Amino acid sequence: MNARYFEGVRLNDAWARDIAPPHKFWLFAEGRGLFELGWFYAVRPWLKTKLPAGDGQPVLVLPGLGASDMSTAPMRGLLKELNYAAHPWKLGRNMGLKAGLIPAMTARIDELYERYGQKVSLVGWSLGGTFARELAKMMPDKIRQVITLGSPFTRAVNASNATRVYEWASGEKPQTNPLFEQLPKPPPVPTTSIYSRTDGIVAWQASRNAPQNEVENIEVPGSHIGLGHNPVALYALFDRLSQPAGAWAPFARTGARRAFFKDPDRR
Repeated sequence: MNARYFEGVRLNDAWARDIAPPHKFWLFAEGRGLFELGWFYAVRPWLKTKLPAGDGQPVLVLPGLGASDMSTAPMRGLLKELNYAAHPWKLGRNMGLKAGLIPAMTARIDELYERYGQKVSLVGWSLGGTFARELAKMMPDKIRQVITLGSPFTRAVNASNATRVYEWASGEKPQTNPLFEQLPKPPPVPTTSIYSRTDGIVAWQASRNAPQNEVENIEVPGSHIGLGHNPVALYALFDRLSQPAGAWAPFARTGARRAFFKDPDRR
């Protein structure tokens, strides 16, 4: 295993509990997300011709904390145009792990699994990605792969600038939930974390998987609130989704890709 350090966090340790939240500079710079949305619509015609098409697989997209399906509509629209059966979670705003949420999410996956007769890919933005990982641990026989966007999944309680927002929205402290201790463990399906070191909401170290088979990290430039429509992040997302079922391989940082995708294992 890779034992290099990343700003005080060693990947093969059971994640540290003292990861600091992003610097306030990056928090105040989160307005970049609006630019990324404009960038998405500006290059959307190009993306439609360059991104790999799907095989009709069902994709369930989970929104982030405080967000609804409206936030994932641009991504889902492009997915549908490129032959992915993309679906919203249909559970209103994501207000944390409320009572009844887990049964509702598992029922949604069951519904799509039965409708399409094949495994469902989960794409989760921020907290939605944290949920996606846990759902895949609960029902791996129905999940094709998990892709998260800026999602926190460590034991570091304060690794996010949205911790208090989560506590207000959900009515609980994350560390009081028994799922908290299991967060760093990836699900037993192909798992990709797409994150940014300039994320102003979630510390990038909190979005990194420890190295193991069929688990990877992909770093992209961008904000937290823009990851779901950031063209570079979407390029990586579509590349991952387009892989044939049962033939997963790590993301290849080759050729021109190196200009946009930095080595995630650099110091």
